[in-house]
Amino acid sequence: MADFQGKIVVITGPSGVGKGTVVQRLISDVPRVVKSVSVTTREKRAGEKDGVDYFFVDKAKFDELIKQDAFLEWAEFAGSFYGTPQTWVDEKVTQGYDVLLEIEVQGAMQVRKRCPSALLIFLLPPSFEALEARLRGRATETPEKIALRLSKANDEMKQKHLFHHEVVNDNLEDAVSKLIGIVQSERSKIVDSHSLG
Repeated sequence: MADFQGKIVVITGPSGVGKGTVVQRLISDVPRVVKSVSVTTREKRAGEKDGVDYFFVDKAKFDELIKQDAFLEWAEFAGSFYGTPQTWVDEKVTQGYDVLLEIEVQGAMQVRKRCPSALLIFLLPPSFEALEARLRGRATETPEKIALRLSKANDEMKQKHLFHHEVVNDNLEDAVSKLIGIVQSERSKIVDSHSLG
């Protein structure tokens, strides 16, 4: 067991807000931070490695893991299932790593229930219009898909009050700097606020 006990850090926000980019920066800029590796039923894409990008399983195996209560959280997205493996996360936390979960709001709420000490951060776009422009600018989806994502984003942003911190991703450097500050501030706490009488 490490001298330093890690923490589960959840970063969520609407599609197109830039979660992946800020998570990559946090991992490269802050020591002892790792990204959780999810279990998924989706097909492996070119260049992806099992156990590095995802743990790839079939639907039967995923169902078996649900029955075993092996996930910290799980969700279905675009016809595929994704789950955060509890044992993997626990091992990393015990080894002194902060484990970043880049997940949907639905998954964040499951983590909040199962692990009250987890740190929940909501990443916001500078405005709804800016988010719409980012999604349309990707030019990877149909107008119908974009409309669905925007509708979902609107619902998700109404739940930001359930999180500990919100960070606006208007300028990447500023957003990363704020996130680093939050993670380091959590590390310097002597006790969890939950344990104070």
